Amino acid sequence: MRTLTEEERALALSMARRAIQKALSGERYEPEELPPLFGDRRGVFVTLKRCGELRGCIGIPYPVMPLGEAIVESAISAALCDPRFPPVRERELAELKIEITILTPPERLDCPPQERPLHVRVGRHGIIVRRGRTSGLLLPQVAVEYGWKESEFLDHTCMKARLERDCWRSEQVEILTFEGEIISE
Repeated sequence: MRTLTEEERALALSMARRAIQKALSGERYEPEELPPLFGDRRGVFVTLKRCGELRGCIGIPYPVMPLGEAIVESAISAALCDPRFPPVRERELAELKIEITILTPPERLDCPPQERPLHVRVGRHGIIVRRGRTSGLLLPQVAVEYGWKESEFLDHTCMKARLERDCWRSEQVEILTFEGEIISE
């Protein structure tokens, strides 16, 4: 999957910021003509930090909509709909740092459960844990930020899904990995 050029990266960040600005004033941001790559279906997450602390993070893990649309939707959702935080206020906008993670399509780990840590690469892979209708996702940069080893990363992704810490050891749990191109201000 092609990575973004410097110009495309700058455009993606600008789109995310403008989408949040417009949403805070009750308007809808409609990007003008975008480069062809922004029409490709891609998964994306937008992370907002304020003073180095998480302020919102929401995304679309699967390639179900064009990248441009996914960036706009994820930025607005991260600012206004993350249930862990109150909605961002206009006065906070100048202090927010935006990070966009563009995802490769998730791929199922096809190996015995006890071998799963051997197939996860900290710093390269993000993880999705699924059991039935329950799922949880952690981006590739999370394990690096916390200094987790592979099994810890799997444990924490299980907990993010509100499942037992080591449920990744079960045949009934599906593990998917993906990679992410990280763009940040």
